[in-house]
Amino acid sequence: MKKIAVLLSGCGVFDGSEIHEAVLTLLAITRAGAQYQCFAPDVEQMHVVNHLTGEVNTEETRNVLVESARIARGEVFNASSLNVAEYDALVIPGGFGAAKNLSNFATTGSNCHINPIVENFITDFANARKPVGFVCISPVMIPKIYDQGVTGTIGNDSDTAQAFNEMGGKHQAVKVDDIVVDEVHKVVSTPAYMLATSILEAHIGIEKLVTKVIDMID
Repeated sequence: MKKIAVLLSGCGVFDGSEIHEAVLTLLAITRAGAQYQCFAPDVEQMHVVNHLTGEVNTEETRNVLVESARIARGEVFNASSLNVAEYDALVIPGGFGAAKNLSNFATTGSNCHINPIVENFITDFANARKPVGFVCISPVMIPKIYDQGVTGTIGNDSDTAQAFNEMGGKHQAVKVDDIVVDEVHKVVSTPAYMLATSILEAHIGIEKLVTKVIDMID
C-alpha cells in the first residue's frame, strides 16, 4: 500500500493549516487506497489568531506540532524525524500557516525563506524524485525548492502569481477545480481555498491533486 506524508502547519485557516483542506486531503488519500502519516515542525507559530474575531492575540503562543495534532487526532510526527525512504509521496495542505509557519511568505513575499526544518523535509522528497502536491497557498514554496522554471499555481491572484514568478517559478492561472502538473519535477498544485467558495469546490481540486500525486509514484 502506498504511504503518503502530509505536512501540516498548525490548526486553523488564519494561523495554521486550513482544516477543511487538511481533512479533505486525508480523506482523498484514504479513498484512493493509500495510507497517510501527518507531520509538522516543532516550532512556535508566527502568531495566534482568534478565528471568531479575526484579531491577533498578542498574549498567546502556540506550537505548530502541538496544534497540528488536533487535526491528526494525535497521530502526528515531528517533521525532523522524517525517513523519506518510508514514504512514496508528500501532500501539503494550505492555510496561512504555510505562509506564516512553514515559510515567511506572508510577511516578505518573494523575498521569503522556508523554515530550515520544512525546507529539508520537502527537499528530501524532491531529491528522491518522489511526487509532491501543494494545495492553496503552499505552492509559493515550490520555486524555493525546485529548479528555475518549475510550474505551479495558486489560482489567479495576480500579486501572488507575480511573486511566484519572481522567485523563479512559472505560474499558470487555473480555475478552482483544476490542477497544474509539472511532470519534470513531479509537482502538482491546486488553488483550493485560494479560489473556492465552498467545501465542495475545494474537494474537487484536492481529490484531483491526490489522485495525480499517487499516479506519479514510481
